[in-house]
Amino acid sequence: MRIAIALAALAVIFYAVQGGEWSTVDLLRQTPRLARVKHEVDSLKHEVDSLKKYKELLQTDPVMQEKIAREEFGMVKGNKELLYRYTEPEAGSRKPEKSRQ
Repeated sequence: MRIAIALAALAVIFYAVQGGEWSTVDLLRQTPRLARVKHEVDSLKHEVDSLKKYKELLQTDPVMQEKIAREEFGMVKGNKELLYRYTEPEAGSRKPEKSRQ
């Protein structure tokens, strides 16, 4: 009888420590994952801060706005000379020849 009670008590203690939805081993395995996720969150916060600073510059800095207008959209300021660059067509993209009649 004592052995059965002792075994039952051990089973209850074991279930209290290891049983349920999350066992102690599962919780211990989460520690490295938590550190990794915290590191990712810190990296993303840094990236968001950088993007906010870039957005602020885009909205308020005329030099940055002019640079993007030139580089991205090919715009020029004032009466500056426009330069066009023509390139040869790629080897595989020939225009269809007109049929001769």
